[in-house]
Amino acid sequence: MIYHLFQYLEKVGVDLPGMGLMHYLSFRAMAAAVTAMLVALFAGNKIIDWLRAKQIGETVRDLGLADQIQKKGTPTMGGLIIILSILSGVLLFCDLSNIYVQLLLVSTLWCGALGFADDYIKVFKHRKEGMSEKGKLIGQVILGFIVGLTVWMSPNIVVREKVEVKESVERRLETETTVTSGRYVQEDVVKSTKTTIPFVKNHEFDYRWLSPVKGKWGWYCKWAIYVLMIVLVITACSNGTNLTDGLDGLAAGTSAVVGVVLGVLAWLGGNLIDSNYLNIMYIPGSGEIAIFMSAFVGALIGFLWYNSFPAQVFMGDTGSLTIGGIIGVSAVLMRKELLIPLLCGIFFVESLSVLLQRSYFRYTRKRTGTGVRIWSMAPLHHHYQDKASPAGPVLIPKPVPPQHEVKITTRFIIVGIILAVSTLALLKIR
Repeated sequence: MIYHLFQYLEKVGVDLPGMGLMHYLSFRAMAAAVTAMLVALFAGNKIIDWLRAKQIGETVRDLGLADQIQKKGTPTMGGLIIILSILSGVLLFCDLSNIYVQLLLVSTLWCGALGFADDYIKVFKHRKEGMSEKGKLIGQVILGFIVGLTVWMSPNIVVREKVEVKESVERRLETETTVTSGRYVQEDVVKSTKTTIPFVKNHEFDYRWLSPVKGKWGWYCKWAIYVLMIVLVITACSNGTNLTDGLDGLAAGTSAVVGVVLGVLAWLGGNLIDSNYLNIMYIPGSGEIAIFMSAFVGALIGFLWYNSFPAQVFMGDTGSLTIGGIIGVSAVLMRKELLIPLLCGIFFVESLSVLLQRSYFRYTRKRTGTGVRIWSMAPLHHHYQDKASPAGPVLIPKPVPPQHEVKITTRFIIVGIILAVSTLALLKIR
């Protein structure tokens, strides 16, 4: 709103000190991050007190983990802090007419509502499992189709596949103000199903290559494949973050690292000169995603003030589903969804550990009558904690001695940082 207010004042001829700063992505990104962080810090305490007064506490399953039992009754649904903080930074400093910002706002509210409904059922309906897996999956798939169909049909979501910056153009575009204003040569901008993939010369992969038919039906087929891929990515990211949310600070810390990288990629992909230098896809208008992700990271850092061990509040599904949805949608909008398995490697491994655990246990129980687990517990982070020996055999025994959750969280974040740096390094590897 501040951004639009200053735009209006400039249009009517009012000149105030500092108005020019709103033309710079860097300033608005920093302002959004600081605003989100301060809102989380100052409003967080009030929200935690309100949650405690309403007795909105965590219900903990008896997993044999001493650390987990102690968390019973800790206020949950702290994702409200994250959502409020993100919205504060975004509404103040983002260009709300930008299609990418609009989609991310819809995704934030949609996933937040989905997670809130799940937490509400757990806390107030006293159903420990919350919303059914099928119900959550349907909600995530619907969001995926909303985003996917918008990417397909909106004339404002385009890419510029090849950019040759001439010397005369570079002089005109040497300031952030002009580079990020969305000025581009019309004939170079197209609707495309291309995305970014590492290790190849131009970092590009076209979903058209997966289409079994050509011609008019091939055009529809390639977009159908792309939309289905978008649905898969958003659903997987949302669920992956949800499964990672099991230790104090784990989901928020690893997600903040991912958010920083996505912000950098949005900055580069939305900048004509930088995208040309790195030979990556230029997406007009996507620089606003960098501001959104700055607010996202600021909100998570502010939330960590209360969520670090020992946690004063848990994000609940209200927060974890929202975080995953934002990560998935932003990656899709920047055409970086194929980098997600590496960038979000922690979420990927956590989800894979649950999938493999369930599948192998059912397979061995059906074949031998006795189910065998791969790990002592899934998701993977619980495997490293102190717990009683599980009933039945385990392929990979729990570590001796067991690790404290602070050490587990710290090491997972370190691994996340390594994966994040590796993802950025791929921009120069061909």
